[in-house]
Amino acid sequence: MSAETDEELLDRLWLEICDEAALASQNEPVLASFYHATVLNHKNFICALAFQLAAKLDCNDVPAMLIRDVIEESLLASPGNLVAAACDMQAYLERDPACDQYLMPFLYFKGFHAIQTQRAANYLWQRSRKTLALFLQTRAASVFAVDIHPAVGIGRGVMLDHATGLVAGETSRIGDNVSILHQVTLGGTGTGSDLRHPQIGNGVLLAAGATLLGPVHVGENAKVAAGSLVLQDVPPRTTVAGVPAKAVGRPIEAEPSREMDQGLD
Repeated sequence: MSAETDEELLDRLWLEICDEAALASQNEPVLASFYHATVLNHKNFICALAFQLAAKLDCNDVPAMLIRDVIEESLLASPGNLVAAACDMQAYLERDPACDQYLMPFLYFKGFHAIQTQRAANYLWQRSRKTLALFLQTRAASVFAVDIHPAVGIGRGVMLDHATGLVAGETSRIGDNVSILHQVTLGGTGTGSDLRHPQIGNGVLLAAGATLLGPVHVGENAKVAAGSLVLQDVPPRTTVAGVPAKAVGRPIEAEPSREMDQGLD
């Protein structure tokens, strides 16, 4: 069987979200108008996602309608961000046992909302619209308790589990298929303009409360245990733990981010 194309993924995901919303509306009539406004009233995934994010980021200074236009622009101009959002939703379904519908991250998970807001801010940042990008960062930090600088590059298939308290500085990079839990810090050292924040490889799991400081590289499919302080590079397929963090084993899983096993190997 051939692999699913990006277009097929987006079409399938949107149909499933609509089916889930229609069924949920029948099962809970009290929320029928809510499901209509957030999902069923929209013609496609782009419109629905832009509406959802704008409704949450709305404020007196910049109303939801203007925010929605900006987010729609970023999704239309950067199809990769739209596909990344779809892959992020799949990540929740695959990795979070509490999530059994696409509708859940789309409507309720602030980690998903925060990362899609950051993608829009990154789109603006790359086009020198930095003041608007910083506005979105500030709103996301206030609304979702997630503070990711607009310049941060983020791959696809990324899951922020619970997400509260996540901080990622300007020169951080996050690869594909990464899972990050709450209270994780990707912090910087120094005051220069060069690389000063962590670089996270593909398939990495960053457990709750992990702090990574400086331009450390976390290799592919590595695991950082809860509460650890990482001050040095982490080799690929290595589990580190402690303050400061030291190698304590090797992950059993091919990609720790997919299995979400918080234990030490």
